[in-house]
Amino acid sequence: MNLGKLNTEKINPKTVGIDMCSSLEIACLMNKEDETVANAIRPELPQISKLVDAAYPIVQKNGRIFYMGTGSSGRLGVLDASEIPPTFNLMPNQFIGIIAGGDEALRTSKPTVEDSESEGMAALKAYSITSNDLVIGLTASGRTPFVKGALQYAASQQAFTGLICCNKNAEISPFVNVAVEIDTGPEVIAGSTRLKAGTAQKMALNIFSTATMIKAGKVYKNLMVDLVVSNEKLQDRAIRIIVEATGATYEEAAEAFRISKEQVKTAIVYLLTGEPVEEILVKLEENKGKVRDVLDGLGYGG
Repeated sequence: MNLGKLNTEKINPKTVGIDMCSSLEIACLMNKEDETVANAIRPELPQISKLVDAAYPIVQKNGRIFYMGTGSSGRLGVLDASEIPPTFNLMPNQFIGIIAGGDEALRTSKPTVEDSESEGMAALKAYSITSNDLVIGLTASGRTPFVKGALQYAASQQAFTGLICCNKNAEISPFVNVAVEIDTGPEVIAGSTRLKAGTAQKMALNIFSTATMIKAGKVYKNLMVDLVVSNEKLQDRAIRIIVEATGATYEEAAEAFRISKEQVKTAIVYLLTGEPVEEILVKLEENKGKVRDVLDGLGYGG
């Protein structure tokens, strides 16, 4: 095995003297390299959009999205998956992040587990994968055995599969339905893929999960209309979202929020159309939670 051929493992000629730099010079060099990440993602946006188009119908059918990864990549998957339920009011078992070595690996490195394809398969088998699931592998190198084993098992169960990695012509790419190969190049510190590669994977996950939630009806205009209201700060945010969406006063929005049993979408439609809350709930169900479609159906052109 010669990982030195991978771009993510190569020496970066721009930073070979970084150990002699001042703190500010180090910061400037790292910042300059980070500027390249967004440009590296741009050519892969069509591939990311293919993952989104596969994902949102699965979410609407209560299927599941899995992120499989090791090390830094696995931690990023767990992070993204954990943020979806409170932000978009999704059940916790719909976005699932699995890291090699289990939850302990979130804080303590478990590098030996990532070398086992069978461990990857076993980690996913526990979830009884079906054709109504989507499994995305996260690996900077694009060849991690744990991820490869998981994706091969997912494919054998007819699940849709994807890969987000940071090398072109990745080893795992031929085994998935959609491969996102972000060429982030050599790291500031050779092989430290928690840096540019990690940033790229986080950015790609941000795009993927947010776009999936938008398409699944969790956003109206650019507002989080399906957030979970679990404390005073979020209650205030929910009311302000209703104000922004409807033009109502804060007091009117708060009252509509109460009448709507703290459902932001319901409160928005109620204020804009005056329809009974019970009817709005039915319309939202019929239109898969999409506020704009409900408003269009009720003759409101907002």
